[in-house]
Amino acid sequence: MKRAAAKHLIERYFRQLTEGCGNGACTNELCASCLGFQPLDHNAAAIRALELYKINTKLCDLHPSAAFPDNSAEDTQPALLGDCHGKMTDNLFPPREDFREVRYLTEEKVYEILSICEGKKDYSPLIRVIGRIFSNADGLVQSFRKDKEQHPNTKEQRKTHQAKDEDKDEDDKERTTAMEQESEASASMEGATGSTENRLGPVEVSVDIEAVRRVYNRLLSNEKMESAFLNALVYLTPNVELDLTYLDVYDTNPDYLNIFIIVMENSSLHSPEYLEMAMPLFCKCMSKLPLPALAKLTRLWSQYSVEHIRRMMETFQQLITYTVISNEYVSDSLVNDDEGVVAATKCLKLVFYANVLGGDLDTGHNEEEEEEPPSSELTLQELLGEERRNKNGPRVDPLEKELGVRTLDCRRPLIPFEEFVNEPLNDVLEMDKDFTFFKVDSESKFSFQSCPFILNACTKSLGLYYDNRISMYSERRITALYSLVQGQQLNPYLRLKVRRDHIIDDALVRLEMIAMENPADLRKQLFVEFEGEQGVDEGGVSKEFFQLVLEEMFNPDIGMFTYDESTKLFWFNPPSLENEAQFTLIGIVLGLAIYNNCILDVHFPMVVYRKLMGKKGTYLDLADSHPVQYQSLKELLDYEGDVEEDMMITFQISQTDLFGDPITYDLKENGDKIPVSADNRKEFVSLYSDYILNKSVERQFKAFRRGFQMVTNESPLKCLFRPEEVELLICGSRNLDFHALEETTEYDGGYNKDCRIIKDFWETVHSFGEEDKRLFLQFTTGTDRAPVGGLGKLKMIIVKNGPDTDRLPTSHTCFNALLLPEYDTKEKLKERLLKAITYAKGFGML
Repeated sequence: MKRAAAKHLIERYFRQLTEGCGNGACTNELCASCLGFQPLDHNAAAIRALELYKINTKLCDLHPSAAFPDNSAEDTQPALLGDCHGKMTDNLFPPREDFREVRYLTEEKVYEILSICEGKKDYSPLIRVIGRIFSNADGLVQSFRKDKEQHPNTKEQRKTHQAKDEDKDEDDKERTTAMEQESEASASMEGATGSTENRLGPVEVSVDIEAVRRVYNRLLSNEKMESAFLNALVYLTPNVELDLTYLDVYDTNPDYLNIFIIVMENSSLHSPEYLEMAMPLFCKCMSKLPLPALAKLTRLWSQYSVEHIRRMMETFQQLITYTVISNEYVSDSLVNDDEGVVAATKCLKLVFYANVLGGDLDTGHNEEEEEEPPSSELTLQELLGEERRNKNGPRVDPLEKELGVRTLDCRRPLIPFEEFVNEPLNDVLEMDKDFTFFKVDSESKFSFQSCPFILNACTKSLGLYYDNRISMYSERRITALYSLVQGQQLNPYLRLKVRRDHIIDDALVRLEMIAMENPADLRKQLFVEFEGEQGVDEGGVSKEFFQLVLEEMFNPDIGMFTYDESTKLFWFNPPSLENEAQFTLIGIVLGLAIYNNCILDVHFPMVVYRKLMGKKGTYLDLADSHPVQYQSLKELLDYEGDVEEDMMITFQISQTDLFGDPITYDLKENGDKIPVSADNRKEFVSLYSDYILNKSVERQFKAFRRGFQMVTNESPLKCLFRPEEVELLICGSRNLDFHALEETTEYDGGYNKDCRIIKDFWETVHSFGEEDKRLFLQFTTGTDRAPVGGLGKLKMIIVKNGPDTDRLPTSHTCFNALLLPEYDTKEKLKERLLKAITYAKGFGML
């Protein structure tokens, strides 16, 4: 009895601190009804109530206006106080139903309690029930179960209370139906390519998600209810984290996942109160779920509507952003060590893969990788105790493996990939430290490269740059040790000496010898020398080497590639007579460009980069690579007449060889005898697309990919970049923002941004047309493309090169340096600069 009385008194102190006594003229400073009282949150009020109980502080008498809000004393019952004035006590305190018998919640039970609270205009009983159930893991696991018995009377009650939510539910259903129809249309289109769609069946969970959503929608409009959910989540998370860390709760009870399903349906999780107090703790809990549970949660979310997936994505993104901008990170306190950011990123990964699974998937059409037979001989690296990392290709994310899907498999996600990038995080991330964690210390330290979706292409390219440089230094050290052991001449670099007028022959012979003798030499730092020229390669000579090789290889007269005037893109020429070594050379050149941080002027359709990353071309890829054929096949698929009679197509197709003579190819055995009909036209489209994009160029593309992989196979390229990012990495950006370049340009030799000639220079450059701007960029940096991240990432230097003179401006493309004489007039500056950028070619020592 003493324990019950103490508990009741503490509750009265708590109510006095949170709700007050109801007397507007109360002078008790420890009562919420007092005019000068400072409001307390529930946590602080609970602690204060304990303190007041210990010192036996006087309680306020309950004011009549609070005792009888309805001005009716019917149904009142005595308060549980051992007071000798029983009748007075009966009239002072209202009935306080606490529903302690409620151990879990159902939708009907919530509405039943809500109905009682609305009748008495006192929501505290429901608030206490919400706080008790939502702060208890066992109670929450049992709540809102599909298998709980539904009583007819409570169903009617639910209809009464849920009338205003029905329209919203109908809107959600319409959106879901529209998405399903769109997915079916996409699946039908993919069916034309014969793809194997990874369409998941329904993920079975015991929680009634729709009921949870209706309850949240009904209750969150009440501010006090929202506080109850928030405080309950704060109390819940420590116990759940302990359960997941030290007990196999999910293995013994898979319904434990219901906690996370129910909590994530709260549409207020993105509010500042949640971001500051509850969500960091909750994300830590979720990140400790075992892999099967994470995969199941991801599959479940993938079946949600776009609106629900976007809301979850924005919640985690806002938590990451809020935490990043609220803290300062220094060398001894990295963002990688921030548990809140790391946990939120791991949770965002689940939403990312749900976004992938819910999009248009193509889990088939994978290129067959050429596996090198294992060698029984010990390599030099093994002898020196330096076994190569990623020897068998890039690492695979465990969640990706568990789900059986890759980012590359998704042609069109529900939410664009770009929206998962968090720019504030990219701004504070120290990529050199993160790279170390990724390559060396991944077991004990978190690297954001394990969640590449959150990084922008510029940040990832920096990580790739570090990987390439370390690989270069490693090859250099291995070569030095090898030369000491063997007594041979030290050759720590990949040196190419070529003649301008025989550049393909010279490069082909040298690179072919290296590829046969020791492909690892391709991962050394590249140094190019043009015979008869004095330029020392610090990057600029290599840039021109790449440019000249590509100009020669892509020359239509050679016949290695075909050029489409409408798309301005190149494609492999099926009947090309060139040997495979030349296509291998092109692949090596692309790989070396990435490896040596050079930008190339190549014009391939996106399907080439998809194929390089391991996917075959399909019907949808024809849209940008072969638009005429794509349109014809699309019309065939959409044709509503008699396909067989009207079109008279068979499974035999015709093309021309290198000399213009027609050649035929059977897509199926005896294809000339099989007419295309409405029933088999999808198969025809699939086979035709496969022939155009894969089979007809199989010899050329395999050689091309082999060369590319000789250089990049051990780099994290595949696990970090998507095909469109690989294109950006190789080709740079064609969007030239010269104002961004002006902002980042530095000056030397007596120039500064306020000099007259510098102002004249930028006015002149800004007045150039698109072609002249590209020529200027080519003249100064060695390429006419912007690097990843735009021209703002390019560090150009303008150096004073003497007084007024008739000499032309010069440049050091290795260092992006422009040597500019101080011309007297703006007109002379423009004339000299245009002449320099128009006729620039070759290297010489000035």
